[in-house]
Amino acid sequence: MKTTEDVRKYAAEQAISEEDALRKGMEEKSKEFVEKGAEIYAKA
Repeated sequence: MKTTEDVRKYAAEQAISEEDALRKGMEEKSKEFVEKGAEIYAKA
């Protein structure tokens, strides 16, 4: 899967484990979600 490949590549670039890469990515997306208003259905 493309997503799996991206996670592995990101983890290797950051010299962190895949699990840590996933955790960091989810934290970043969570922050982005809140900054954009925490709306499930965003207006286009």
